[in-house]
Order: sequence, then C-alpha cells, then structure tokens
Amino acid sequence: MVEEVQKHSIHTLVFMSLKRTHDMFVDDKGKPVPLDEESHKRKMAIKLHNEYGPEKGPQDAADSCPHKQYPANQGQDVEYLVTGTHPYQPGPGVALIADTKMQRMPSESAAQSLSVSLNQARVDTNRTAPAGGEYRHPGASDRSQPTAGNTKNSVLMAKKAPTMPKPQWHPTISGHLGWVRCIAVEPGNQWFVTGSADRTVNIWNLASGKLNLSFSGHISTVRGVIVNTRSPYLFSCGEDKQVKSWDLEYNKVIRHYPGYLSAMYGLDLHPTIDVLVTCSRDSTDRIWDVRTKASVHTLSDHTNAVATVRCQAAEPQIITGSYDKTIKLWDLVAGKTRVTLTNNEKSVRAVFLHPRHYTFASGSPDNIKQRKFPDGGFIQNLSADNGTMHLWYWRTAYNFQQVHAAVQRGSLDSESGIFACSESKLLTVEADKTIKDETETEETHPVSWKPEITRRKGF
Repeated sequence: MVEEVQKHSIHTLVFMSLKRTHDMFVDDKGKPVPLDEESHKRKMAIKLHNEYGPEKGPQDAADSCPHKQYPANQGQDVEYLVTGTHPYQPGPGVALIADTKMQRMPSESAAQSLSVSLNQARVDTNRTAPAGGEYRHPGASDRSQPTAGNTKNSVLMAKKAPTMPKPQWHPTISGHLGWVRCIAVEPGNQWFVTGSADRTVNIWNLASGKLNLSFSGHISTVRGVIVNTRSPYLFSCGEDKQVKSWDLEYNKVIRHYPGYLSAMYGLDLHPTIDVLVTCSRDSTDRIWDVRTKASVHTLSDHTNAVATVRCQAAEPQIITGSYDKTIKLWDLVAGKTRVTLTNNEKSVRAVFLHPRHYTFASGSPDNIKQRKFPDGGFIQNLSADNGTMHLWYWRTAYNFQQVHAAVQRGSLDSESGIFACSESKLLTVEADKTIKDETETEETHPVSWKPEITRRKGF
C-alpha cells in the first residue's frame, strides 16, 4: 500500500528550507571555548607555584600550592625574604622584603602583581646587596646555592690566553683536492700549471707558490698539460676524452679537439711547427693542426694504451711509449713508424728527451733505459728505482742522491708516489695532492708566521 505524500505550498517549502539552512550554519565552530573561571584560577596557581615557589618561604610556598583547599575570601599578608644566587641574576645578594596581600587561591591579577613585585625585588638586589656573607633561606632551591665549582661563577676566574702553535716548515704547495697528475712550467719561469684528479687546471706563481688561477671545464681527471711557447695558449687533456685549448688572455676555452673514444693519457707540442700530438687509451696517437683543429694523422700501430708522447725538431720527430712494452719512433710527414723498440720487459710509462744530447730515456716499472737517436740504440740501464725520486749522473748512470719526500699531514704513507716532475725547476706532483719544491730549504724560504688572534665576528 503506497502512502500519500503530504503536499505543501511553495511558501511552506521555502520556509522549511530556510529553517534547515539556519539550523545548519547558525553555530560558529570557530568560536573559542568559554573560559572556565575555576580552571583558569587553578592553572594560574600552578604556574605561580612552579615559577616563584623557590623564591618564597616554606609556609608561603605551601600556602600557594594549588592542590590544597581553602575557604573562599580568606587572605593574609605574605612576607618573604629572597637570598642566594639566582640562575638568571648571578651573584650573592639579599632581596628586600615584599609585602603582598593576596588571596589563598590567587586570581590572575594577583599572580601578575606578585610577578612584578618579585622582578622588582631582583633588580633591587643588585643595588643593595652587601659584599659580605649571605643568608640562604631553608626553602630556597639547591640551584641557588653558590659553590666553588659553579660554572656561572667561572667567568670571574682568569683564563689562559689561547696559543697558536708555530707550523713546521715543509716545501709543499697545497690546493688540489685529488691526485696531482701532471705539471708544466711556463717558458719565462714566472708560473707553472698543474692538472689533477679533482678535474681542475691550476696556475701557480713559481716564486711564491700561491694560486693565481684555476680553470674548471674537464669532467674527469686531467692527465696532461702543456704551455705553448709561441702563443698565449695552454692545452690540457684528460680522461673525459677531451682536449681543450685555453686562451690565457681571456681565461677561457677557445678550441676543442674531438675524435677520441677513450681516455687520454698525455700530449705534447711540436717545438717548431703548430702541431699538437696526443696519446690515448685506445692505442692511438693523433696529430692535430693547432690553428684549424684538423686531424693531420692518426698513428695506430700500438696494440695497447699509449702512456706517453714526446716531440722534437730533429728526426724522429715523435716518440711514443705504450703499455704493449714497445717504444715507437715515428715519421711525422708520412705518419708511419720508423723504428719499433721491443726490448722492454714491462710497459713503458714515460719518455723524456735530453735537452742537449741526441739521446732519450724511457721509464718502466722495472728500470730506466738510456737510448740514442735516430734508431733508438741502447746505451745503459738505470736500476734500483723503487718509487722514490732518484738523481742520476747521465753519463755514468750513478745514483748520487735519493729523495723521499714526506707525505702531507693527514695523508697515508702509501700516498707518497710521484706522478711527474718539471724540468726547469725541480717541482714534483704527488699522490698526496701536493706539489713539492725540492730545491727550497728552511733557510732560503723561511716560514712567514705572524699569528693574529682576532675575536670572532657576530652575525
């Protein structure tokens, strides 16, 4: 059976809708809860007891305890004496007596008046406290008792002046954040340049050892640097497969030499013509025209990574050493091998040319071999190289001095390896992230030590 729906007029329906809307939105939910007077008084009494209980006498502190019931409208005069060392007001003292008439169950206004009177008493303590002995109220907190070991009174004790230890002298230039892998000295002996595993190329003052300029652009270890003697250009290569030409007048990269598919291990400039030669881990050497960035030749007779390359004006003009245990002498014009030297038991890591004699030396993990041009004839071996720096007579192969530089403070003993050294001035770049000048002494270059103790500036 279907019940009939009661019908209403439009006026009645509108009135009912308005009533429902009124009932829904008439209550303001954002209004605060009405303040309960009894709860508010108890809260103020608890705060008063916690804040000022130790400053009052024991009877007064007990009287102000919020958990004790008192009859309404019962009050008395309160007299108290505050003594001792306040945590926020250092030093002994005796506060003046403060007379405050208040109810047993204090109201908000009474609590505020008591707070003002106590603050005024603390201020008067510094003005009227005697310099002699002091009296401590039994109801005072232990935190106000002055002791010999109180840290708040330690500011009055004399402090020893801070000292700064004098640094020990050592011919070390620090500034790189990674292994320093290569070095080159400017022809005028004014500055030198280093490349590091921290992906930077740094230019240093040769006389003072201070950093003049730092180039960032490589995205991996820098393995080779060379300074052009005929133009203000600096060349660098790294394990990021890039060769960069830096303009030293504008301090920016002006050319890139693309084409390598693997990391690059070294580079050298031809002394008489504008030719740049680079070597790589992909077992090839490339010859570049410095001005046009064109690849003149690709030398690909090695069977393993090429570790070093050197150029000279006389024939053979290019000499390379490789991990395939061979040294190759190249014909620059034809782009072909002239001579291959195979009597090496281990990989050839470095090749250096004598500045006056028509000879060169090759370095391997087992020994150093002297050879002569143009065919690479063997002269003699220089043995007993154990990772330190050895100084040899060229003609007699006599080792007259060994240098084992101490590692930088904070480095491991295993980081004492030497990666490269310069020619005009004996500078070494090492695995402890430093450059060492082996010609300096403490007498010739004393430590400039002028300690200045300054107050730390506030922010």
